[in-house]
Amino acid sequence: MKKYILAVDQGTTGSSCLLIERSGKLAGRAYREITQYYPRPAWVEHDALEIYRSVEQGIEELFRTLGTGWDQVHAVGITNQRETTVLWERESGRPLHNAVVWQCRRSAELMENLKKEGYEPFLQERSGLLADAYFSAGKLKWLLDRYDPLRERSRAGELMFGTIDSWLMYRMSGGRVHLTDHSNASRTLLYNISSRSWDADLLKLFDIPSELLPEIRNSSDHYFYTGPNEDIPVCGAAGDQQAALFGHGAFSPGSIKNTYGTGCFMMINTGQDKVLSRNGLLTTVACDREGAPAYALEGSVFIAGAVVQYLRDSLQMIGHASETEAIANSVEDNGGVYFVPAFVGLGAPWWDSSARGLISGLTRGSGKAHIVRAALESIAYQVADVYHLMLEESGLDPEALLTDGGASENGFLMQFQADLLKTAVAKNENSDLTAIGAAGLAGIHSAFWKDAETFAACFRRSKQYRPSADRDLVYSEWQAAVKRTLFKQ
Repeated sequence: MKKYILAVDQGTTGSSCLLIERSGKLAGRAYREITQYYPRPAWVEHDALEIYRSVEQGIEELFRTLGTGWDQVHAVGITNQRETTVLWERESGRPLHNAVVWQCRRSAELMENLKKEGYEPFLQERSGLLADAYFSAGKLKWLLDRYDPLRERSRAGELMFGTIDSWLMYRMSGGRVHLTDHSNASRTLLYNISSRSWDADLLKLFDIPSELLPEIRNSSDHYFYTGPNEDIPVCGAAGDQQAALFGHGAFSPGSIKNTYGTGCFMMINTGQDKVLSRNGLLTTVACDREGAPAYALEGSVFIAGAVVQYLRDSLQMIGHASETEAIANSVEDNGGVYFVPAFVGLGAPWWDSSARGLISGLTRGSGKAHIVRAALESIAYQVADVYHLMLEESGLDPEALLTDGGASENGFLMQFQADLLKTAVAKNENSDLTAIGAAGLAGIHSAFWKDAETFAACFRRSKQYRPSADRDLVYSEWQAAVKRTLFKQ
């Protein structure tokens, strides 16, 4: 029997390739960084060919390091940075431009104009998303306006659009397939969240020919065969946050996870209940236990781990992020200090892009430890803001918040989070939840694992933090501190 699932995790800063055993053990991992291009302020690009080469090279390094090869790979799963947009020629496979990255704001004016024209309620009803440059439609329109302004080549089937999953599958299949999954399609602003298909009215609004679009399949499905003998099935694909949700074993309605990275991404599985937010959360498509579409709500915290980077790089209060746990625990409380890291504005539930950062409550007794502790607490407060909004809008009552990402290693932060939410916070022992989710989707379809429960049992939670203190007072003080930063008062 073949020993491994190969998981390809193509992220914003680089590509990871992992081999995962049936027991859940990570056999090996290779990583290749990719170049970030900033042609103008707030514009971000990647070289799509470099992205594919980084995956090729990562797989080669992985096999070489472990002394193994394709003959031991049972199936392949792919997960990817979402919304990033590639436009390429069908025959040559040549990208017409660098990939326009999810962070890129070049289509911000287009989206602001759509808001002013009153299209946002229509966009939310059809797609579950908001009129924002974050999503693929505006990026693709920008590319088409530049490279196919009359849309003639697009309508003739000469060009192809895809998010990174589609681009990788096209290249890995030798140009034989043009596919995506529901989770990635749901991040384009071109997908109808109700019919779970491309939407003709959205395509018309953005002037995007349907001939450009990939075929949509379930996240756990047969896509194509790859490998030197073209006998290895690629049968799992999902956007990174949906893959992480699946990697947590969060298949059921009410399952909720939060990824603590530079920012935070929170997602709650709402099953077959499509919840349209009244307060700026996103309605998106995740996966049920068989990899078929299920609905989810998603919310983001803009500045999470980035506030720790700020302590290190700008304030030079710490040398390494790992120091913050001991420093925070060295004082009894925050001493009345609150740190609102609104460096790029505030998201849900405040939604004020003009808000700016603030450290409040300083006295002569305030020291470095109080500021460091306040910075860590700010991550938990922002997560709580989104968490409470999600529960209110979904009507669901999670058993625990499932966590992953670098800052989930911080014991102080996780305990404070549990206290603040008044619910258990469960940390997974694995840090590669996106790759694990992609592996699970591929492994379930290919019978590497018998079913979703068998898969989930292989990836256990290493620690659970339970509420041990009442944080209502400090949370109300946090909300008062936030209000001082708001431009819209």
